[in-house]
Amino acid sequence: MINQSREEAINRMVNQAIDLDTDAIIGVRFMTSMLMQGASEMLPYGTAVKLK
Repeated sequence: MINQSREEAINRMVNQAIDLDTDAIIGVRFMTSMLMQGASEMLPYGTAVKLK
């Protein structure tokens, strides 16, 4: 289930970068946190860039 969550997070990040008309996402990191027993959240971080 964590792998599926990671893939969904990546897809959302890529779709947002496409909407912003950027060329790449750099410095991608993931943060996970436990919300309660049996539930956690996954947050991807990255910087969308536009190449000249």
